[in-house]
Parts: sequence; C-alpha cells; structure tokens
Amino acid sequence: MHNFMTRRNAIRSMVGSSILLPGILSELLAEETKSSLTEGPLTPKAPHFTAKAKRVIFLFATGGVSHIDSFDPKPSANGRDGSGKDKLMGSVFPYSPNKKCGTEVSDLFPQLREQMEDICVIRSMKSAHFDHTEAAVGMHTGSPTFARPSMGSWLSYGLGTINQNLPSFIVVAPHLPYGGTQVYASDFLPAYHQGTRVIPGKHPIENLAPLTTRQDIQQLELGLTEAFNRGHLKLRQDDTQLAARIKSFETAFQMQTAGPEAFDVNTEDDKTLEAYALKRGENTGFGWQCLVARRLAERGVRFIELIDTGSRPNWDSHGEMKEHVPLAKAVDQPIAALIKDLKQRSMLDETLIVWATEFGRTPTKEGKNGRGHHGNCFSIWLAGGGIKGGIVHGETDEIGKEIVSDKVDVHDLHATILHLMGIDHTKLTYRHAGRDFRLTDVHGNVIKNVIA
Repeated sequence: MHNFMTRRNAIRSMVGSSILLPGILSELLAEETKSSLTEGPLTPKAPHFTAKAKRVIFLFATGGVSHIDSFDPKPSANGRDGSGKDKLMGSVFPYSPNKKCGTEVSDLFPQLREQMEDICVIRSMKSAHFDHTEAAVGMHTGSPTFARPSMGSWLSYGLGTINQNLPSFIVVAPHLPYGGTQVYASDFLPAYHQGTRVIPGKHPIENLAPLTTRQDIQQLELGLTEAFNRGHLKLRQDDTQLAARIKSFETAFQMQTAGPEAFDVNTEDDKTLEAYALKRGENTGFGWQCLVARRLAERGVRFIELIDTGSRPNWDSHGEMKEHVPLAKAVDQPIAALIKDLKQRSMLDETLIVWATEFGRTPTKEGKNGRGHHGNCFSIWLAGGGIKGGIVHGETDEIGKEIVSDKVDVHDLHATILHLMGIDHTKLTYRHAGRDFRLTDVHGNVIKNVIA
C-alpha cells in the first residue's frame, strides 16, 4: 500500500473521518484544481524586452566608503595632507592602474583592481541623503523618506523566480545595515516579494529542519493547514498578507531540501574554498557570503544581496581612515573570487553585479585622520550582465567634492539595473492608494554609456 499522503488524499481522508463535510470537500477540491492551473505569484514572467542579465548580485558596504580612498584618486600633494587651514586631505592610500584597462584603484582593493577589465566604475554617483538611514534606504528603495518596496522586491514582482524551491529575493547579512529590514521590505507589494534574510552560521535559516522525519505525517499536517488556509483566503482575496503567509508555508516546505543544499559550501573543492579565502568547515565571513551568492545564482534566485557589515562597526570612518583597511581586506579577495568564478563558469555575462555604499566621504579631514559624510559625489561599480568592462563613467572635481560630468542619481541607477534585466522602469508599476507606483517614482534615466 502506498502511504504517501497528498493534500488531495488528506482532504478525502478527513471527509471519511467526518472531519470535513462533503460540501466543504467539493469547494476545497475545486480550489485545488483551480490553483494547480493558475500561475503562482513567483512563477517566472517574461521581461518587457530581451534582457542582458538574468539575475542581480547586489553588494552593499554599510557606512559610507570613501570614494577618494578607493576608486576616485585625488592627489595628496600640494598641501592636501589635512594640515592646512581648509583641512583638505587627498587620497590616504596609494593608487595603481589595472594593467589592461588602466582604471585606477587604491591599495585597499589590490585583488579587485586586477578585475577592473570586467568592471565599470561610476565616479559620479549622487546620494539620496547625507544621513546613514535615509541614504541606505534610498539606495535600496529609491525613497529616503517614505516607506517603499526595495529594488529586490520590485524585481521579484516583475520577473518572479526560476527556482520555486527557493525565495526569489535572498539577503545574506550577518547584521542589519542602517534602515534595518526596510532595505529588503516589500512594503505595499505582496509580502511574498520581500527579501528572505540568511544569517551566516551553522544554521543560516532557523527552523528549516522538520520536527518530524515522517514525510507522510508532515504532508498530512501541511495538507490540512493548506486546506483551511485556502478556504479562509477564498473569502479574503485582497488579503496579500494572508496569501503571503500561505506562500511562505509552501516555500518553507520546499526549502527543507533546497535550502541546506544551497548553503552547504563544503561540497565545493579545496581550490574553490581557497579562492574565496575560506577554510573547510567555515560558515561565516564575506567569503562564505560570496560563495553562497554564486550557489544561489546557479540555482535560479533572481536577486541576491550581500551586506558586509551592520550599523557598527562599518565603513563610517570619522576619526581614522585606516579603519577602512581591515574592512577592505575582508571583502577584497572574496569579491574578486566571485567575479572570476562566475566568469569561469560562463555566468558573468548573465549576472549583474552591483557594488554600492550609501554615500562617500568628505575631501576634508575630520577627527584625527578621518572624513565626514559626503552625499554630493561618491563611487560605485557594476560588472557582468551587459555592462561595459574596463571603463570609468563620470568625473568629480580635483578634490572629490562635486560632480563635474555625467551625474548619476539613485533613480538612474535603478532604471539601469531594471533595463539590464529586461524591464522598462516606467512600465513596472503597482496600483496602491489610488495611484500607480514604481521603483523610480517619476524619475530615472538609463545610463546608456555603461551598457555594452
């Protein structure tokens, strides 16, 4: 006798035991048939036009990385050592060019510098705000002051996901950045589009293992729960939170197998682990995050975000720029390894990598040898997924205070990311509170010069 209990069999069994009335049975089975014929909320959707990228890996450096000391060299000569009356301070760390494309990168990122032929540096980025929380939320959602869905949620809503056994939007973060969960929230979009947070460690997602090892019993429990949930939802079709809760049960069940396998980097060979600066058995650190990002990308996750630090300690170096050194060392090799690994596996062309921070830092000295917040200009970079490698877009003035050409704001960046994913940012809308909302609001221009 076959003991595997499907949802449909569970419902019929409950009727036979007088748990459910026949009338309820017919409704639930009809709903079962209907739901099996309709697309799920995360079913892959066609883009507006042919996409250059299939997925995004978003790397976020919390705290405000100094553009002057990383990707936008400014000479420290001619009295710009911070000792003058104006306290102007040029680049603290030496710069060298990439040997193939000539893009200059500071000694903070020596291994990343070797990958510049695949990277487009944008030196003319303008922040959404000059305070951490507003700027971080603005970078993720396009709105520094009002709660809005995050970029990952919009892409989940617009494109769905290839692997139905994993969430469409995963955030790998040991600590939350400024702005907390708002940076991956879905806000007014259906809640199943919000990011699923993964915390590096022995158990990246808590409570993933089932309480029972009996698959038939678990199927019966889930079938009963789903039966009542669907019946409840039928009378409340506009309740997206309820629909999301039902979807979360389904995804959680599927992740019991897919999740542990995706996060188990010990299946990788020694050469790969070494490339990401990982020791066998390690399950923390940015190397682990980057390797997991590659594994999630392989498994069809649409949007993957890696957050390297939380609200403290981070890149917010007010007192001493040398605080940037250990932070850069922790991410330099893993990010370079991620780019090389994706390229070796022929995945870089279809994977858009975006590295960003919330704002830059002042060209003037603060504290002993630090810098203050600076939103007027800073640097980010993009690689893979339809991006021109080996180029620099935009320019700042001689001290790194203002943008002098090709300004890029957050809406432009978002419009470009959506474009590379095959989405017209003006057409990706959601009706809420009587109006159509979009990630770029009423702004945004695609940065055509950075697209291959």
